[in-house]
Amino acid sequence: MELTPWRPFGALSSSRKELDRLWDRFFRETPSIGTYTEEWLPSVDISETKKNFIVKAELPGLDAKDVTVSLSGDLLTIKGEKKREEEEKDEHHHYIERYSGSFQRSFQLPISVKGDKVEAIFEKGVLKVTVPKVEEAEKKEIEIKVK
Repeated sequence: MELTPWRPFGALSSSRKELDRLWDRFFRETPSIGTYTEEWLPSVDISETKKNFIVKAELPGLDAKDVTVSLSGDLLTIKGEKKREEEEKDEHHHYIERYSGSFQRSFQLPISVKGDKVEAIFEKGVLKVTVPKVEEAEKKEIEIKVK
């Protein structure tokens, strides 16, 4: 007769590993989760130069009149609405993935900015917002005198 050590959670451990593999496989093979939500948020890139913050938002299918940009203190907000296209009377949909409805994205900027100098340009479905930084006081060395 052979003795084997008793591991009360050994069976659970292998079951847990199998479940983890199934979940990983499920989420890896599932199409973009955005397909299953009722909310759409535009993709945004935020970059910084010495003088500005630059925010670029992809807004396909929208016009400039459908979007508003606002700045309240250090909070930049982009919001808008993508309107549903009118359907033809004899049109029957088999599958709908394109989103319509309102959206809002807000970004807190890390330093003070010149709110009155913000510029927004909409071109080819991309909104580019340039937010100038407040000029920082120049650093000045102070001489220490010895008495």
